[in-house]
Amino acid sequence: MATATQSPPALAPAPQAKPPRKRGRWTPYLLLLPGLLWLFVFFALPVLYQASTSVQTGSLEDGYEVTWHFATYWDALSAYWPQFVRSVLYAASATVLCLVLGYPLAYLIAFRAGRWRNLIMILVIAPFFASFLIRTLAWKTILADSGPVVEILNTLHLLDVTSWLGWTAGDRVLATPLAVVCGLTYNFLPFMILPLYTSLERIDPRLHEAANDLYARPATTFRRVTLPLSMPGVVSGTLLTFIPATGDYINADLLGSTDTRMIGNVIQTQFLRVLDYPTAAALSFILMAAILFAVTFYIRKSGTEDLV
Repeated sequence: MATATQSPPALAPAPQAKPPRKRGRWTPYLLLLPGLLWLFVFFALPVLYQASTSVQTGSLEDGYEVTWHFATYWDALSAYWPQFVRSVLYAASATVLCLVLGYPLAYLIAFRAGRWRNLIMILVIAPFFASFLIRTLAWKTILADSGPVVEILNTLHLLDVTSWLGWTAGDRVLATPLAVVCGLTYNFLPFMILPLYTSLERIDPRLHEAANDLYARPATTFRRVTLPLSMPGVVSGTLLTFIPATGDYINADLLGSTDTRMIGNVIQTQFLRVLDYPTAAALSFILMAAILFAVTFYIRKSGTEDLV
């Protein structure tokens, strides 16, 4: 009995198996290395160089020296603030026009195009087959004083309204703000349509069927289902349109005049003609900071962070 009631001897602890060695844990970092090097060499270094240039003083003959002259920023902003305001106004107008024109077309491609979808998509991206410069120069012919656009606007007496608003000058469209906005709208319209189409295509058709089963009107279905679910595309499209349009200078240079100069034209002139590198670098950083602040505020207020 005593032997039976004795507890069995303790077993020796089993040796713990070593965790399997993770293979290829450095592979993701090695794959990211070329892209990071590319960003560092062709983005970070130029930005740092321009940052140092913006606080330099001197001249091209005597050379420039870093003196931490931050007053260049204030001098540049106080001298060229009208061009900043004009750039934001033109870019915002072109963005709104791109959204108004692009959303119905993206909706058509996503839900109504059928077998014509691929053809319409090719037509949307067809302007990319020609250079940006050629596309802009084509608008000089389209908006010429003897062209059909000016004739139609004169017949409808719309030029009187645009002249009263300050967007045209008399019977001319070229060399006016309207011409610059038209060029911006045309050149950046595909950047609005493509994200909108991608966002709309992701919407489950069963949601529209459910809305119809609940006797929702088409306008209610669009307002309560389609538009909220397409907001990532709206945000992405407006950003892809507004950001490059703000810094654009080709449209204002070819379709505008000295009264329609944007901040991109000023930066180009300071870099290539006046050769005032500190002022040009300071203007570039002011523009970058303003766009970054506006984009951050816009994304937070849009209520979506799921960008296409």
